[in-house]
Amino acid sequence: MSLFVAALVLSAAGQDDKPKSEVPKALLDPSLPEWKEKAPDKFRAKFTTSKGDFTVLVERAWAPLGADRFYGLVKNGYFDNVRFFRVVSNFMAQFGIHGAPEVNKVWREATIKDDPVVKSNLRGWLSFATRGPNTRTTQIFINFQDKNRSLDSQNFAPFGQVIEGMEIVDKLTSKYGDGPPRGRGPDQSRIQSEGNAYLNADFKELDFVKTARIVAK
Repeated sequence: MSLFVAALVLSAAGQDDKPKSEVPKALLDPSLPEWKEKAPDKFRAKFTTSKGDFTVLVERAWAPLGADRFYGLVKNGYFDNVRFFRVVSNFMAQFGIHGAPEVNKVWREATIKDDPVVKSNLRGWLSFATRGPNTRTTQIFINFQDKNRSLDSQNFAPFGQVIEGMEIVDKLTSKYGDGPPRGRGPDQSRIQSEGNAYLNADFKELDFVKTARIVAK
């Protein structure tokens, strides 16, 4: 093999072996001090998505523990590149499973206790998804309709409200609908274990969060 050809082979190998972007270390340890920070009494979070921007207003009095967790997730960049994996027309849009399996592994049991339900699950309001009492972690849903107030009695405590850009939330693709067994959308257990690699392969049209940031009033 000539030196020129050998050089090309080495160059190509180097391109293939370029390190992928690393997950921020903070996301791999929910016990760090930055995750324990108390949220301001009132704050806003701007979500830039594949469909456009929307802004969420949070008042800590509505659901203190939920507000604190949401504040930490946004401030530390948890939602960046996260998919809206469950969008059900006339019901809700759900997101919050991370694209990196190693992140999901450490957050699955990083639960917070339930808040009393002070506000109602009306259109545009956000609540944490749960798998039972005191199991809130990182998954959040945005209500599409006022009829979702029926979720209040199931202890889903709203902590924030979309105050700008709800028309953007309405545009999030609902092509895949609910997950199995009720729909043909992504399997949550596979998102947890395979992350965005699974979603990119089998659900290419899912919308996603580009960035989520705390913004000034």
